[in-house]
Amino acid sequence: MKRNILLIGGSTGIGLEIAHQLVKENKVIVASRNKGELNDDIDHLEFNVLKDKIEDLELPEEIHGLVYCPGSINLKPFKMLKSKDFEEEMNLNFLSLVKVVQALMPKLKKAENTSLVFFSTVAVKVGMPFHTSVAAAKGAIEGFAKSLAAEYAPKIRVNVIAPSLTDTPLAEKLLSNDSKKEKMSERHPLKRVGNTKDIANAATFLLSEENSWITGQIIGVDGGLSTLNIS
Repeated sequence: MKRNILLIGGSTGIGLEIAHQLVKENKVIVASRNKGELNDDIDHLEFNVLKDKIEDLELPEEIHGLVYCPGSINLKPFKMLKSKDFEEEMNLNFLSLVKVVQALMPKLKKAENTSLVFFSTVAVKVGMPFHTSVAAAKGAIEGFAKSLAAEYAPKIRVNVIAPSLTDTPLAEKLLSNDSKKEKMSERHPLKRVGNTKDIANAATFLLSEENSWITGQIIGVDGGLSTLNIS
């Protein structure tokens, strides 16, 4: 019997790669604003996490895996940020996540070997200039995930992936030419930026039945940036 995996977002970038990897052995549902490049064997439901209610969607009674993909890269000096910028980051990254998890909890609790995967950023662990708003929102996710994992163990596992810069449409401006790519690659001990498969591989494992003993973890998939100093 196939497991039901729901991705919030997931029609582009990392989420798209996760969906394509998972559909080989699972029933994958993507709830996002548009279908993007999703395969026809992936169910798509139109959904805007900032406007719509997830409980209004027709979803299976049991959800074995949940991935929350929406995110943003709003890198600005603190002096240029307004309070609304922080509010927008929190709404998209954290508060909407909380609403989704609360609404879906009955379906998550009905399933066996349930796994939740959220996304943070390396900038929570390693202080970086111009990341105040996004790091604050993603830091909230990390704290939430650890507490949620403790509260719902052993029934539900909750883990967070904290990537460094990854080559996705969201990061297009930061990697718009070879010079920028080279500069960003040199910052990482493994001398390259991430790609969608790097992150999706980790998410796919965390969602799989092979993973039954990892929960409450913040997993850095970041080319060594968060833990190694090779300068």
